[in-house]
Amino acid sequence: MNHYNVIFKEFIEGIHDESKKNKLVSIFEFIVNKFPNLTPRFAWNQPMFTDHGTFIIAFSVAKNHISVAPEAKTIQEFKDDIEKSQYECSSMIFRIKFTQETDYLLLEKIIKFNIIDKAEYSKFWR
Repeated sequence: MNHYNVIFKEFIEGIHDESKKNKLVSIFEFIVNKFPNLTPRFAWNQPMFTDHGTFIIAFSVAKNHISVAPEAKTIQEFKDDIEKSQYECSSMIFRIKFTQETDYLLLEKIIKFNIIDKAEYSKFWR
């Protein structure tokens, strides 16, 4: 069992729709395989990933979408790419509808950006 499965177990089990659960688990699997040095953490009722104690990305599940929260600076940096993927976007999150494909390349770019941008950062949030 992957380390994130233990930490996110209750959250994942709380998603009763199998297709929604599978979509979120696929995103988590992608992250842990692509970025094995990130630390899974459950805080503020959200599964999230951190690097050296600083926030990288978090997720939440709503009725029709997964909310992705990479922080406002990162949303601003990737706003055009997020819109090209046809995801709804606000200043703090973007939404991947359950009817949409997951743009894994976008997630990878966002996570890489946060890891590099916050490499010398010592606080949790920007």
